[in-house]
Amino acid sequence: MAYSLRQAIAEDFWQIHKLNEAFAHFIKTPEKFKITVEQMIEEQAHFRIFVIEQDDKEIIAFATTFIAWYSWIGKTMYLDDLYVTSQHRKKGLGKMLLDHIIERARQEKCKKVHWQVSKWNTNAIEFYEKYGAIVDEVESNCDYLLLSSEESF
Repeated sequence: MAYSLRQAIAEDFWQIHKLNEAFAHFIKTPEKFKITVEQMIEEQAHFRIFVIEQDDKEIIAFATTFIAWYSWIGKTMYLDDLYVTSQHRKKGLGKMLLDHIIERARQEKCKKVHWQVSKWNTNAIEFYEKYGAIVDEVESNCDYLLLSSEESF
């Protein structure tokens, strides 16, 4: 099976949306999944999604990124999601996505790539540490939601 990696286009968003919903279930937070395909289309200038597809054009993995700025280091590529469907894990696709993201961050002159991983996801933690990432225990997530009450989690 041959795989290809490319930047997503709006026509891919419906497939990515389904995968993203599966990812929300995988990380045990389906109640937080609120995004719609329409919102993705409307807000696409604010993010980049990279996908891996099979020969039949089925998207089987994706990574969502955006550029952020951190006051201690500067320009940073933020990796928001990296997801490979369960039947395609352990085939090097996560590494393929991460390699691509890191190369893009270098091209964009970012100082680092930053992302989070759930503490219970030991497979991902091992993968990231083997890759060379520093997984620290220093920070916790904080969110202040700006959604209306009917949209809230």
